[in-house]
Amino acid sequence: MNVEVIIVLVALVGMLAALIMDKMRPGMILFSVVVLFLCTGILSPKEMLEGFSNKGMITVAMLFLVSEGIRQSGALTQVIKKLLPQEKTSVFKAQIRMLPSIAFISAFLNNTPVVVIFAPMVKRWAESVKMAPTKLLIPLSYATILGGMCTLIGTSTNLVVHGMVLDSGHRGFTMFELGQIGVPITIVGILYLVLASKYLLPDSRPDSAEALDDETRHGAYHKVEVVLGARFPAINRRLANFDFKTKYGATIVEIKRGGNSLTRNLHNERFHEGDTLVLLADDTFMKNWGDSSFFLMVSNGREPEPALGRKKRWLAVALMVFMILGALVGELPSMQNVVPGMKFDMFFFVSIVTVIMALLRIFPARKYTKFISWDILVTIASAFAISRAMQKSGVADAVAEFAISLSHSHGPYLLLAVVFIITNVFTEIMTNNAAAALAFPIGLAISEQLGVNPEPFFVAICVAASCSFSTPIGYQTNLIVQGIGNYKFQDFVKVGLPLNLIALTLSVLLIPQFWPF
Repeated sequence: MNVEVIIVLVALVGMLAALIMDKMRPGMILFSVVVLFLCTGILSPKEMLEGFSNKGMITVAMLFLVSEGIRQSGALTQVIKKLLPQEKTSVFKAQIRMLPSIAFISAFLNNTPVVVIFAPMVKRWAESVKMAPTKLLIPLSYATILGGMCTLIGTSTNLVVHGMVLDSGHRGFTMFELGQIGVPITIVGILYLVLASKYLLPDSRPDSAEALDDETRHGAYHKVEVVLGARFPAINRRLANFDFKTKYGATIVEIKRGGNSLTRNLHNERFHEGDTLVLLADDTFMKNWGDSSFFLMVSNGREPEPALGRKKRWLAVALMVFMILGALVGELPSMQNVVPGMKFDMFFFVSIVTVIMALLRIFPARKYTKFISWDILVTIASAFAISRAMQKSGVADAVAEFAISLSHSHGPYLLLAVVFIITNVFTEIMTNNAAAALAFPIGLAISEQLGVNPEPFFVAICVAASCSFSTPIGYQTNLIVQGIGNYKFQDFVKVGLPLNLIALTLSVLLIPQFWPF
């Protein structure tokens, strides 16, 4: 074992520990590891920076802006209004109406804005028809995750793996290619949620803040719920050391964390990412902080008013359809050489749509930087460099040899399952993109040592890195619904672990049928 292998292994173990302890944002942790590889000569400056110019990473950045344009248009609000019946209904009927449509929408839009818009509306509707919101909110998050598996742009993980595949000299994925495995998993996953979540998910856990004095709540102030994001300036600080009321004009009356409701001695509590704060605020709070990047979600219990008129709403939807159809048509063989030197792929069309949306003010062009999750982009760019270091140092080959030696003569099917499980465990305890970065070079090395087609391993990594069902910490949408649904950690385990096993089983059985070894 040479020095480079030892350095990379120690750095990766340290990276995993730091991600689990959540002492810094994932992007900073991964970037720190990349800098270490630069300082030890494992990576050259060019190799370190390649991820920052990767087409997949830039595509993810622009998709954030397109998703923001759709969110601000109010189109998603109109969709959920049509999906939710106005009369009293059953959990089964409500999920049958909601989940397939939500999965379809999530196949083309960033998951987070879909959940940010839908979750408060679903909770408010469920309460109005005397239904437990807890029966709907985790399925809502899972439906967005399932839908994201079905297209190349459905989740940033697919674009990250696609970029790594291209960098390794192999053919990348087409727009709907991953749907061959994503659609069956989504169909079975939604059926499972519809049939089982009613029994596995808890009944409503009422907010402690509901006991507030009616006169106080219905005067000038009313209840607002916010979910703290990574950019909130007081993360890990005590409430006593941060004057929330002066800075935001609202009073904290309850903190919901991990299914627990905290209402007493709040000044001794610390702010944590993913906490849901129940506030007493006036109407100016939504105006000032409704679109703040400090909060993952802000809800005042009312229907959000669309920022754009009806014409721009339809224009925003038309632009998104143009982007999707353009990328689909651009993949056709007849379009490959229409204009020499130009490639009509997703990157081409998302670039055009982003600029048009900015020019037409479908999203505020002057504030475009606040709609991009920079930590995700740094994580993605650093992931490319870490993957390269694992390949250059020989760590990926060593892990692949070890995995193959354990499987003996069981063949690639068992190793496909091993790669899936490793990736899935990583994505449950840290970010999906970091999980893909660690798993990709291992999957590639295993396929090369076995002498088989690497595509099944690439697809398994895409699916496994998205399947964050068993914990609330692996996916941002799970964090959002955990707070407003007042879920406990074990709620995700009870309903999510079987869904992980369903995805694993279907992946091992079906992936080799569409991408033969």
